Amino acid sequence: MVDISRKNDVPRIAIAEGFIRLKKETLDAIRSNRVPKGDVFNTANISAILAVKKTPDLIPMCHPIPISSIDLDFRIEENGVRVRCTVKSIGKTGVEMEALTGVSIALLTIWDMVKSLEKDEKGNYPDTAIEYIRVLKKLKGDSGV
Repeated sequence: MVDISRKNDVPRIAIAEGFIRLKKETLDAIRSNRVPKGDVFNTANISAILAVKKTPDLIPMCHPIPISSIDLDFRIEENGVRVRCTVKSIGKTGVEMEALTGVSIALLTIWDMVKSLEKDEKGNYPDTAIEYIRVLKKLKGDSGV
């Protein structure tokens, strides 16, 4: 683990984003709250928040840091759902891994919630894909935080 003890505590923000490609019928079911497992976005929101808090338990070299804010945004688009996760902290190290973990788990939760709608006749997922997980922005200290 990297020694961060000499670093100053400063405000930090990371924004990560990802996309899950879904069938039109699945998107319609999400919009109309007809997914058999329940409310997709509320469930994905809760799972992402829990994941952000557990990041140092999941990624061995991540430092446990105080999280001051977690915000998730879910947008239904033409071919799927875009998820954005913003994480804020005041600390010695960045929060990009926490934001990426939040996005990843939100996307996996969405997949789990809708998998019965996404399966083909053989039980496979030919149209479903998680794509483009990335850090959109990372801010530190006076750099716009």
